[in-house]
Amino acid sequence: MNRDILTEKEAAIYIGMSRSFLSQDRMNGYREGRTKGPDFMKIGRSVRYRRDVLDAWLGQHCVKRGA
Repeated sequence: MNRDILTEKEAAIYIGMSRSFLSQDRMNGYREGRTKGPDFMKIGRSVRYRRDVLDAWLGQHCVKRGA
């Protein structure tokens, strides 16, 4: 089993967000004032997330504070 590919449930746990957040982002797309969710793969009816894509998405939301 390839652990670099995660299910929606595993991805939500990995990034610390709800499955609802991921689901709504996929269905509604980007909406102004809301955080855009990570890119995903759709294989038939299955939705999967790549771990490296989730890591990059998390890195984009890191707030750097000045000294």
